[in-house]
Amino acid sequence: MKRILLLLLFLSGTAYAGNEGHLDVYPAPDGAAMNEDFKVEVRLPGGQWQTVETYLVQVDEVRGTTHHFEDASMAYFDFEGQVEVRVTHVLADIASARVRPISYGIETKVAGKSMTFTLDRPCNLSIEVDGDIFHNLHLFANPVDPNRPENLSDPNLIYFGPGIHRIEGRRNELRIESGKTVYVAGGAVVLGTLHVARAKSVKILGRGIVRPERNAPGVQISNSSDVYVDGIITTQLPTGGSDGVTIRNVKSISHYGWGDGMNVFASSNVLFDGVFCRNSDDCTTVYATRKGYSGSSRNIVMQNSTLWADVAHPIFIGIHGNAEEPDTIENCIYRNIDILDHKEKQLNYQGCLAINGGDNNVIRNITFENIRIEDFREGQLVNIRIFFNEKYCKAPGQCIENVLFKDVSYDGENANISVISGYDANRKVRNVRFENLRINGRVISDDMPGKPAWYATGDMAHIYIGEHVENVTFSR
Repeated sequence: MKRILLLLLFLSGTAYAGNEGHLDVYPAPDGAAMNEDFKVEVRLPGGQWQTVETYLVQVDEVRGTTHHFEDASMAYFDFEGQVEVRVTHVLADIASARVRPISYGIETKVAGKSMTFTLDRPCNLSIEVDGDIFHNLHLFANPVDPNRPENLSDPNLIYFGPGIHRIEGRRNELRIESGKTVYVAGGAVVLGTLHVARAKSVKILGRGIVRPERNAPGVQISNSSDVYVDGIITTQLPTGGSDGVTIRNVKSISHYGWGDGMNVFASSNVLFDGVFCRNSDDCTTVYATRKGYSGSSRNIVMQNSTLWADVAHPIFIGIHGNAEEPDTIENCIYRNIDILDHKEKQLNYQGCLAINGGDNNVIRNITFENIRIEDFREGQLVNIRIFFNEKYCKAPGQCIENVLFKDVSYDGENANISVISGYDANRKVRNVRFENLRINGRVISDDMPGKPAWYATGDMAHIYIGEHVENVTFSR
């Protein structure tokens, strides 16, 4: 029988309400790992400054072929209305400051060691001083939490109040049963994994942190249905063999090897909404049969989110399946997404937007819409291939078809040549459409001005369209 050691402090988030808004900040528990590189303060306009605690998180910097774990910062608060933010860089004066995603257009005022800016909507941000992306501040400005439980004696509620909680037992894992709601309060740190396994109608809610002491998922969803996860901060969150899963406003930060953010294996009807992933492997993937989960994947949506791949792909679809009894991966939509970085030296594993067909998978009906890609360190913009990767596959994929890139933009200079290629005459890539693809502000289209008649349109976007590919079009 599992034992849960609960070190409960029963401290609540501090609320500040005014005529024009609401603000909640959460004291950090004693014993939590903190980082003092930044001091963060917030206030309602014209009100008193309130301190937001800054936690230690680690991220992965690859130098050459060697991985280095770097100490970054993370802070969070809730608000509605408008909030003013003051960030002080304790270590030195600020020569330059940047708030990302760039598309948010957040302007800062810098004076000495401090910068100030104003937010009028919830958002997940990276605050960077003098171009340093490895010792930055991850600032999560949440909406006011609508899910705080009113009845802590509810038998279907598992409540982790402010404080540090260590999950004891096998693999430091708490199995969540059907019908249960887990609430991780702001100011709580749960050390272990919350595992929804063979369960239905489960919720995992809150504002706190779920972080195993080993390299493992903070939340795992296995062979379950009707699961809702909202608001927490964690390491990894894989979903396998499941149906009807919603993951909203969850923040995933990992630094260790194979630290994928939000995987999908053999699952259907999965929605990611407003998530933030900074990971030491693929940020988000859709696979079929893999890791003990069997079957196809369908109806996967990621929207309103931010992805940052310190290693590997921001978005990766398709490599894994059942070569003997082929699977299908279909109806996947990615929309309104900011990609902040992509760093992968291995040519076989590049691509911000990557679809790689293996294991006899059929991959079809994939949409990338309203995707903003900032200049990344190393990799490709697009990689669509049917291949036989013998390290991970038992066969090449069957086909990739009906892929739409709509309103995708890339602003930068570091992208390698993108690739679209099939495998052979029977294993093709078909029907790939680019609509309003913008590279450094220039629309790439079949009728674009300045394109020599003898050029392929892909040449104008540094996209190599190889063998066994049918019907690739570029339009305004």
